Amino acid sequence: MSDATDSPHAPSPVVPLFALPGLFLFPGTAVPLHIFEPRYIQMIEDLLDKNGRFVLGTIVPGHEHEILGAPPVHQIAGLGEIARHERAADGRFVIFVVGLKRVKLTEVASDRDYRKVAIEALPERLVAPGETQRLRRELTAALKARSSTVTLPKNVPLGQLTDLLLLHLRLDVTTMIDLYSRLDIAERARGALEKHASTPLAPPAEKPRKKGDEPQAPTPQHGD
Repeated sequence: MSDATDSPHAPSPVVPLFALPGLFLFPGTAVPLHIFEPRYIQMIEDLLDKNGRFVLGTIVPGHEHEILGAPPVHQIAGLGEIARHERAADGRFVIFVVGLKRVKLTEVASDRDYRKVAIEALPERLVAPGETQRLRRELTAALKARSSTVTLPKNVPLGQLTDLLLLHLRLDVTTMIDLYSRLDIAERARGALEKHASTPLAPPAEKPRKKGDEPQAPTPQHGD
């Protein structure tokens, strides 16, 4: 089902903005957030009375020290929806946000303590049929190389498969901004695969030793 952000003739919806450094909200993923700043507590209280949607924007690198103010955010960000929330006795929240789509931001005046942005939906460019299967095979192999426990639903969309690989790569913010912003799925997939090829794999986690698995001193050998 489409919504207002999908219609080219509808006015741009205005939603709250939550700006954080180095965090990206990918469509189809869930992110837990701890809310303790008064302005963002106000934001969550307002959202719980509405549709629960807001933008999680990535602070432009170099402006992380301005997080308590109004630092610039990258123009392409993730629109999310609060899927679950828990409120502590002191008023703080823990929320779980599900990513819905990539959107383009334009900051607007706000009548609240938190910032607001007008959003425009950014449809992705689909992959040519002849390239789909090859990219799917390569992305799946890369993901399995990065995580032996990853579980991939059958027929997961190629764009989501690409985003999952990006999440496992743990790239620097500037590189992630570049790849996150690519709306051509094939181009984003190729970029993710290039970074996978040039990024060393993490060493496998050492399994905890069971009793009796400790290294043993060699048994002395007696000559005849």
